[in-house]
Parts: sequence; C-alpha cells; structure tokens
Amino acid sequence: MPALYAGEWFEIAEEQCDYMLDVLPPLWIRGEMFAMREFMTGSVTSVFLTLRLDSRRRHFHAYCDLADKGSPERMRDAIIARESRPMKAMTREERLEHIWSTAHDDYRGYAGDRWPPAMRGQRTVQLYGGKAGTFLKLLGDLSDVEIAAKLPVQLRHLPDAIAA
Repeated sequence: MPALYAGEWFEIAEEQCDYMLDVLPPLWIRGEMFAMREFMTGSVTSVFLTLRLDSRRRHFHAYCDLADKGSPERMRDAIIARESRPMKAMTREERLEHIWSTAHDDYRGYAGDRWPPAMRGQRTVQLYGGKAGTFLKLLGDLSDVEIAAKLPVQLRHLPDAIAA
C-alpha cells in the first residue's frame, strides 16, 4: 500500500508558501522547492514549490515520499504537466484528484479500522444521499454521476481526456 498522502498536491497562496519557509529551517532547498523537516507519516513530508506557469508565479504544496528517490522532481514535473495544458478535458483520475484536493478536511479522509482490510488507507469522501443522509465512499469508487455532482459547474461537462 502506498504511503498515506504521498503524491497529493494542491495550489496555495504565496503567503502560505512563505510562511512555511519561515516556520522551521527546511530539510532541504532545491531551486524552486523546499521540503519540511517534520514528516507527516513515515518518510512522507510536505514539499513546497514555486513554479512559473503561463507567465505567472504559482505556489503548490505537495506530499512526497522521500524514501522514493526523485519523488519531489517527479511531483514538480506532474504539476507542470497538468497545470500547463489547457483545461479542455480531464481524465477520470484528474476529476477524482480535483474532488480530493478541493474537499474540506471535514469531508474527506482515509478508510480506517471499520473498513475491510483491503480498503484501509484508501481515500474516502463524504456524499449526500438524500433521505438516507450522508455517507462515506471510497474516492476511487465514485460513479460518473457522483463525480459530476462533486465537481464545480464549469468542470462537470468537460470531455474525457484521450490517453496518449
């Protein structure tokens, strides 16, 4: 099972990035990115990136497993690849990642001890089931209708991206 949080990223404000640089001396600084000295879990820590995309500086917070050599650079490359292309289409995985990264912490989490062992540690999101109320569901098991309901209006009807 992959380490919790590893591979997740989201955009942040410049002030947040600057604040994190001032909190503790970073574990390391490499050009446009730095890693936090404190680890979230195991060898996973926060990596903060400042990237120039479409002629503007943007800031990102990512979780990288530093036991996986090169993961910060691969994360940077993945962010650049995703954020540099026009948003005319999104893959299912990109839709799920958007839902995850924009969901408030109170409405997302990880399957715990109440879930079957094979599902533990997988990402969950809270859904509204009408009269049945709210319930948790594995992010990867969302139906197309549930995904569309969780996406902002401007992203609901984008066509699926064609794999290269």
